[in-house]
Formats: sequence, C-alpha cells, structure tokens
Amino acid sequence: MTENSVLNPRDVSRDIFSASIGSVFCCYTGQPLDTLKVRMQTNPMVYTGVLQATKKTVAEEGIAALWKGAVPTAMGMAAENAMAFGVNEALKRAFPDPSKDSSNINARPDLIRPFLMGTITGCCSALVLLPSEVVKAKTQVVVGNNGASSSDVYKRMLRKQGVKSLFCGLDSQLMRDGSFYAVFFGGYELFCYSFRTYVPSMPEELNYFLSGGFAGMLGWAVAMPFDVPKTNVQSRWDTKVVGSYFPEMARIAKERGVIGFYSGLGPTLIRAFPANAALFLGVEMGKKFFDNLLWKE
Repeated sequence: MTENSVLNPRDVSRDIFSASIGSVFCCYTGQPLDTLKVRMQTNPMVYTGVLQATKKTVAEEGIAALWKGAVPTAMGMAAENAMAFGVNEALKRAFPDPSKDSSNINARPDLIRPFLMGTITGCCSALVLLPSEVVKAKTQVVVGNNGASSSDVYKRMLRKQGVKSLFCGLDSQLMRDGSFYAVFFGGYELFCYSFRTYVPSMPEELNYFLSGGFAGMLGWAVAMPFDVPKTNVQSRWDTKVVGSYFPEMARIAKERGVIGFYSGLGPTLIRAFPANAALFLGVEMGKKFFDNLLWKE
C-alpha cells in the first residue's frame, strides 16, 4: 500500500467535500436539542426535562436561543467531520478489509476493524474539535442575551486564561470522542450490512439515512457517561487543559450517582437520529455528486 494510494489528492478532496456537505445538514438539524442537552447537563435543577427546558428557554430568550453556538458548532463540525471521515477513509484505504470484495457492497465486513479504526479516528478528531467545543459549551450555558454571542465568550476566554483556554478539557474530549467514534463508524458499517442483508429491497439512500441515525443513537448511548463530565468541565472558567476531568467524574458520581452520567440523554438520543441520519446521507450523496460532477475518475 503506497502513500499515494492512501492520500492521493482526489480521494482526500472527495472525503473533505462530502464531510462538509453532511456537516451543514447535521449541525442545523441537531443544534436545538444539543443546546437543551448542555443546559440539562450543567443545570439539572433548573432544566429538568426536554419539554420544560424548551419552554423555559424559548419563553425567556426567544426561539433563536435554541441555536446558540451554532456558528462555532458548524465551523467545528466541518473541521471535525473533514478530519473524522478523512482519517476513517484513509485508514480504510491503508488497511483494506480482506474479507470484503470492493466490487460487492453486500459482502460481510470485518465487524471488529471499523470499531478499532473509529477509536483512532475519534482521538484525531478530538484535537481538531476541542477549541470550538469549549466555546460552544460556555456559550450555551449563558442565560440571557448580554454577552451571549460566541465572539463575546471567545474574547472573555482569552482575557481570563489566554490561548490555553481553547484547549481546556483535552482529556475529556479524548475520552468522549474515542468511545463515540468507535461505535459511530463501527455501528454504521454493521447497520448498513444488516439492512442490505435482511432488507435487500431497501433503497441505498434510505439505508444510509437509517444506518446513520441508528449509529448516532448507539454512539451517544455509549459515550454519554463520558460526555456529561466533559460538558461540565468545558463550560466552567477554571478548567485545566488536563486534570479536571476525572475529579469531575468523581464529583458527579458522589452527588448524583450513576444516573448523573446520563443527564440530557433524552434530547441527545432524540437529536442523534435526525442529525446523524442527515450527516451520513449528506456524506454519501456528497460522494456521488463529487464522483459524477466534480472530479470523475
């Protein structure tokens, strides 16, 4: 396997383009429920449920508040998914599945390989996503409209902690993203294969949509215990780059018990299906658009 075949310009461009298309749909589909999730995780006594949090947020701040942090999220998501799908596709090209014939999409895949590659992908993506995640978390917990924009939060971060404020909670990001992407990419391959095998009449577009949605839900169900302490440490203003995560896990376990690690699970799973279904559908359609119209082989 040569470097040229793994990182050739056409394949890399295709990965970035398709991931960017999927990111736009994913972000604006799922942002409102992500905002509710963050508020329920950081202030569980104030925001007690999905409907209550929605009513309270809209009543006090307007419906636009549900899209707080959307701009850094969209920017970070485009970078994250370009990295995630780019790394994952490069790994597939570098270490092709010997049990899968590329000419037969219905062939049974190696079900361990995509989970391992997903873990590696998650660690790489965490490094790209971290700054936008920190800004987003701090923006989403600001109540009211005074100083609530992403740029206001960003400036305040730099004044308080300097550039290192953009990398606070690095260990928490690695823990969350490593576990999530393992199940995310592994689950997607598993669901796609299952639908092709047991529902052969299903259109490919519907397969992409359903497999992406279910993979997103499964990924978040597994990653949620890592996400709650991550959100808490990144939304605070005294977090270290490394070292605040595990003490926060211990605090949550002591104060709220195991159930505390699943705060916001409802809106997360509700958001996960449409957002990730749109993501994977956008990615797969982006690949076809790229192949047919932008850069033919």
